[in-house]
Amino acid sequence: MTTAPAEPPPPGPRRLRVLGYNIRSLRDDRRALVRVIRACAPDLVCVQESPRYWRPQGQAAWLARSTGTVVLAGGGRAAAGPLLLGRPGAVELLGVHDRLLPKTRGLHARGFATALLRVPGSAPFTVTSCHLSLDADERYGQFELLLDQLAIARHGIVAGDFNEHPDGPGWRLLASRLQDGHPTAPWGGEFTSVPERPYQRIDAVFATPGITVLGCGVPHGLPGVTEADLRAATDHLPVLAVLELPAAREG
Repeated sequence: MTTAPAEPPPPGPRRLRVLGYNIRSLRDDRRALVRVIRACAPDLVCVQESPRYWRPQGQAAWLARSTGTVVLAGGGRAAAGPLLLGRPGAVELLGVHDRLLPKTRGLHARGFATALLRVPGSAPFTVTSCHLSLDADERYGQFELLLDQLAIARHGIVAGDFNEHPDGPGWRLLASRLQDGHPTAPWGGEFTSVPERPYQRIDAVFATPGITVLGCGVPHGLPGVTEADLRAATDHLPVLAVLELPAAREG
C-alpha cells in the first residue's frame, strides 16, 4: 500500500503542502476527519463536497476553525461544493476566481474553487479545487474548462475528485499538459477509493510544468494518520502533495 517512506519531503523555501480531500459533506466522523487533516499539516486544503445546502458558510467556517485554517475561496453554493482552505500566514491571497460550470439538465451543479496566491519568494500561482461530473460527456468538457482556468496565471495547481481513472480521456488530456503528482514523484499510497479496500485512483493533485513535485500520494503511515481515522472520516482517501514553487524572478 505504501510506495515510499512515511515522512514526506521536509519543509523548505517556497515549498507548499497541498491536501486534496473529498469530505462527503461532513456526513461521516468529523473528529476523525479533523485529525487526518491536522496530521497532514497542509498549507492548503482543496476540499471537495463541502456542505452546500444547510448553513454552508457556517460549516465551512467550522471546518476551517477545527483544522487551524481559514477559508480562501469557494464553499457552499459559490463553487457548488469545492472549497479552498489555507493555513494562516502560509500563503498570500491575491484574488478569488470561483467559477460555476455549465450544467446539464438533471445532473448536479459543479464548479471550481480557485484562488490566486503567492508564498514568500514565489511567483504568483493559482490553486483550483474541483469535483467533476459522473457523466462522461459533461466531465470531459469540465476537464477542458480546467485548462481554461489555468490561464489565470503562468503557474497552477489542481486538486480534486475527478470521477475518472488515469486511462480516461479527460484525465489523459489534463496529464498531457500538467504533471500528475503521484506518478511524477510517488510517495505514500496510490489508490484513493474506497477507504476500506482502496482499488482505484480517482483523486489527484496536478501541477503545471514550472512547479517541482517533490512527493505525492495517500498519507498512509504518516505520523498521526491512522487507518481507522482514514476509514471513518469520509468515503475517499486524501492526497497529500509537497510542491516547490518557482521563484518570483522565474514567474
